[in-house]
Amino acid sequence: MAESPAGLTSQNWNPTQDQQQPTATPEQLIAKSIAPVKPQFLRPPPSRASQNDTTSSTVSDSNNDISKSNNTNTTSVVAKEKKSKRQLKRERQQEKKSSVNLCPELAKTGDVNSCPYKNNCRFNHDLEAFKAQKPEDLEGECPFVNGEGSCCPYGLACRFYGTHKGHDGVRNGKKQISEINGLNKDVQKLLWKNKMKFLKADSVLKSLGLTGPGKSKVKKVNEEEVEKVADDNDSHGTNENGCGDGGSESAGKSDCAAEVLGGGDVDGVLTDEVRPQKKAKSAVEVNGCSGEEVNGSGIPEKDIENNCPLETEPELVADKLEVIADSVETDGSLKLHPREKKLIDFRGKLYLAPLTTVGNLPFRRVCKALGADVTCGEMAMCTNLLQGQASEWALLRRHSSEDLFGVQICGAYPDTVTRTVELIDQECTVDFIDINMGCPIDIVVNKGAGSSLLTKPMRMKSIIEATSGTVEKPITVKVRTGYFEGKNRIDSLIVDIGKWGASAVTIHGRTRQQRYSKLADWAYIYQCARKAPDSLQVLGNGDVFSYFDWNNHKSDCPELSSCMIARGALIKPWIFTEIKEQRHWDISSGERLNILKDYVRSGLEHWGSDTKGVETTRHFLLEWLSYTCRYVPVGLLDVIPQRLNWRPPSYYGRDDLETLMASDSAADWVRISEMLLGKVPDAFTFAPKHKSNAYDRAENG
Repeated sequence: MAESPAGLTSQNWNPTQDQQQPTATPEQLIAKSIAPVKPQFLRPPPSRASQNDTTSSTVSDSNNDISKSNNTNTTSVVAKEKKSKRQLKRERQQEKKSSVNLCPELAKTGDVNSCPYKNNCRFNHDLEAFKAQKPEDLEGECPFVNGEGSCCPYGLACRFYGTHKGHDGVRNGKKQISEINGLNKDVQKLLWKNKMKFLKADSVLKSLGLTGPGKSKVKKVNEEEVEKVADDNDSHGTNENGCGDGGSESAGKSDCAAEVLGGGDVDGVLTDEVRPQKKAKSAVEVNGCSGEEVNGSGIPEKDIENNCPLETEPELVADKLEVIADSVETDGSLKLHPREKKLIDFRGKLYLAPLTTVGNLPFRRVCKALGADVTCGEMAMCTNLLQGQASEWALLRRHSSEDLFGVQICGAYPDTVTRTVELIDQECTVDFIDINMGCPIDIVVNKGAGSSLLTKPMRMKSIIEATSGTVEKPITVKVRTGYFEGKNRIDSLIVDIGKWGASAVTIHGRTRQQRYSKLADWAYIYQCARKAPDSLQVLGNGDVFSYFDWNNHKSDCPELSSCMIARGALIKPWIFTEIKEQRHWDISSGERLNILKDYVRSGLEHWGSDTKGVETTRHFLLEWLSYTCRYVPVGLLDVIPQRLNWRPPSYYGRDDLETLMASDSAADWVRISEMLLGKVPDAFTFAPKHKSNAYDRAENG
């Protein structure tokens, strides 16, 4: 843990003692992109281990020190053998049968005879074995239980079981629905079997000449394999009323025996990285409605009704869709004129950017409470959505507090993107759909999606025209200035983007080649905003980190509708409060800890309060802490406001907690998580997904 010198506490430590006089002025430090921390708070950099040590941080139960298990001086690195899908599936089944994974139905009721699947259930039914290995309850109150007769859906498995006081089990109360946009089981089966009909999308694609031999680029799923997985689910006790899919970011829990098809990671693409296992909601939650508690959800009742298809057989749904196919294809009046589309006024609104991994639903709830006006879900890959992957659909979930909410999708071809847009329009309640044409990640670009589209303007045109002609909801686009550094091209396309049917475009002021290096080119963003037609709203994105930055961009270019805030919100989510109140908030460590507590509570509500939900919440909390450590308190700076490209030096905070929060060591992030979620499991390891945030230090991963 980062401590004051000689173990002194914040009460008896004088930050001026044992400090060397600074050798550089604040201006010189800023020129080197180093945060100008006041000299009395500076400290020598902590000693670091060899760069050849392991890149993952391991916390042991005995001393919580970092383990270095793969020192290249003594042990050769052995590449992990990639496991087949069959092996992974077998391991998942074996894990579910272990004493750790108690049958959800049994956990709710405490009755071993309550599970309708008996010996066919995939989960463990040994109640005594589960109690013997269950970790101690955590401090605090269960997030699901309150004084209004609500219940905890996790029952005996809840890590706050001691606080239930007779409220456990579904029979003693009902859980209030606060999230929508779950994937309906019947729709998922149609997607698995590749039998879903996309009538509007296909009609628009046909009218634009984007269908026919050689035109379709939809990634087909092996139908036999998908049917086998679907049938396998049905044979193990999945029913419409009891067992739904994952309903949260990379986490969902079926009530008894459902298992979904494969799953991408939080980025929306398949990777070898093992993510926290999925946790699920009941069928009621999956459908996004409760029938009896609609009014308490905060979502308009008509939207809830539209979001909850009736329980029908997949084949019946397909037959009904076929009945109206001819009318949709032949009736030209159904095609929307751009002036008939619903519009969203982004002017002056604080827009939280869609953020991979960390921009999950609990984080968005925190930002909404701190002043964000517009929120957007994490980027989801179109092919994964069309395949019915529950982990990808979880990225579209919406909380009742998100009053102006959109989803972001990414695809390479007009047919995949257009069909995805129609599917989202039918199954989800969203205010706008954003198409990512600026993602710089290699695995996305190599498939022709993301910023790769910046090199193919005709394909950009086809995607925007087809999607905007398919749905009434506004279609927005997110782009970068260009693909190659020094070769900006959005200024030449900005007028066309408006003509093609986009309602708004967000321009990130960097090229794909730059990634996140150098400063964003706001002068170029201004140039594009001035060229844009009146019907197209232009938003800027890049390096907004204070109300000073926000004010400058708005005053320098009145044509700019708003600014999208991304990494600035990750490092200090209270930036929205600062902008609205026009002040630099010298937030205390206690106030920052309260924000983390709010995040943890929202995470437990979203991912679950059992052991799996607690560890999933911890994982995403640690990912977020890998960003928050870059914040330097206002009272410690010689020059304010802090800029996003400033690298914090090693410094002491004004108290021990502030010093701990300033640490860039993953071991200290784990200690913060233990303050909120209890001790980590044995042999716990964590390496941040975005390793650059740990400054490539050995113990940080």
